[in-house]
Amino acid sequence: MSILNMPLIIQDTAAIEGDMGMMWMLISGILVFFMQAGFFLVESGMTDSKNAVNIAMKNFLDIAVGSLGFWFIGYSLMYGADMGGGFFHWGGFTFSQGAADLFFQTVFAATAATIVSGAIAGRTKYTTYAIFSIILTAFIYPIAGGWEWNGGWLNNTDGIMPAEFIDFAGSSIVHSVGGWAALVAAWMVGPRIGKYLDGKAVELHGHNQMYATLGVFILWLGWFGFNGGSQLAWGGDDATAASQVVLVTNLAAAAGALGALLLTWIKDGKPNLSMTLNGALAGLVSITAGCGNMSEGGAVLAGLVGGIIVVFSIEFIERKLKIDDAVGAISVHGVAGAWGTLVIGLWGIDGDAGIGIFNGGGAAQLGAQAIGVLAYAAWAIGLSFLFLGIMKKTIGLRVTEKEEIDGLDWSEHGSIAYHGKRQREIEE
Repeated sequence: MSILNMPLIIQDTAAIEGDMGMMWMLISGILVFFMQAGFFLVESGMTDSKNAVNIAMKNFLDIAVGSLGFWFIGYSLMYGADMGGGFFHWGGFTFSQGAADLFFQTVFAATAATIVSGAIAGRTKYTTYAIFSIILTAFIYPIAGGWEWNGGWLNNTDGIMPAEFIDFAGSSIVHSVGGWAALVAAWMVGPRIGKYLDGKAVELHGHNQMYATLGVFILWLGWFGFNGGSQLAWGGDDATAASQVVLVTNLAAAAGALGALLLTWIKDGKPNLSMTLNGALAGLVSITAGCGNMSEGGAVLAGLVGGIIVVFSIEFIERKLKIDDAVGAISVHGVAGAWGTLVIGLWGIDGDAGIGIFNGGGAAQLGAQAIGVLAYAAWAIGLSFLFLGIMKKTIGLRVTEKEEIDGLDWSEHGSIAYHGKRQREIEE
């Protein structure tokens, strides 16, 4: 082979890897899009059948308004030029750096909004939810994303950051932002009727645990695109890295499921399905930030701890804080998201080098991760409180007592999911 042909070969290889990277992002984005079906099944399965249509409508709303809002303004706020010390970005309306990247980032935005849906299921006005979904996908989430994914202030070690913040695929940026927004929303909307009797939490059974189980399997599948696609490239070292990301994602999910399963078995004498499902999701959230900076053993431990944490967190929020989260979204996404971000500072790696306090990296990375966790919590809680507070004073957040008892399917949409009278008795 003539050395004169080498530049052409290099150019052809780069072009092929570029095309493969674009295809990988599109396939990954399609997987993440399909996660909306998983969220719908989890949320509807874990709640009452009289609200299934309402939940379906919310998930369709999220992807519809999320796609348009993020295309029109959100992507620009996340990936535009720096307009203020890494805190704010802007590139103009309908700004884009390529169709594949815009699509991939769009489905992430819809995911952040859907997290809120589950926490406030069964008692929230559809109009209120629609407005907040637009605000979250077009404003709250994109600005927060730019702090890390567009060279924002969390990456600036000349300021308060002791090291560059790491959130590979969004434990904090996507999941904690959605989770902390869900915390504020659930608190402001208030608990479902019958959730608390004499100050004690009552378990309100979901109408179809098989739906919820299928939904978690779909989410587990979609997460391979969520995390693996965040490599944003394919070919050579990028293909190897993306494959490793998919592997550690699966390991963490399995460990999270097992952690919740074993804990509930020990605590309650029987393994609990809904907690096991949430444990798998917590394991997935726990590895999302560090999936590019975690060994296989580290991923297993991160997911296992996440699955254990989520069980205690769900019980604490429900019983101690008296906040009614219909599906455990605050714990799965907010609390496990914070854990998944912090764990990088405990035993994260950068190549073969340890960057956590337990593997020789010192405290700098943990400090950076903690700052990021607090920043995203403050941002999401503060903005959610502001916008939801305005809506509570104006249009209201909650349906009437009669509408809630009758079910949101009929009162909000004039339809029901299951025709015919259905009765079910649960023996204690």
